[in-house]
Amino acid sequence: MCRNIHVLHNFEPAATSDEVRAAALQYVRKVSGSTTPSQANAAAFDEAVAEIAHATQHLLDHLTTSAPPKNREVEAEKAKARSAQRFAQV
Repeated sequence: MCRNIHVLHNFEPAATSDEVRAAALQYVRKVSGSTTPSQANAAAFDEAVAEIAHATQHLLDHLTTSAPPKNREVEAEKAKARSAQRFAQV
């Protein structure tokens, strides 16, 4: 999985439309192998991003869980700690 796509489910507050679109954009970039499409492919690229963002939002709106919502700040601190450990200089 692309490291730039983050879990969006079960956070308080819920994921914003910007976060959903950013995840869709990262997915399309990964699948297409291009960060910026050519003019010939721009329409298809943008359409794919919109459709994936819509499907992602639909999924998030319909998922259920009995787990308590996660805190964004706490999860960010955990990610920083994992990163610091992973990339610590020996």
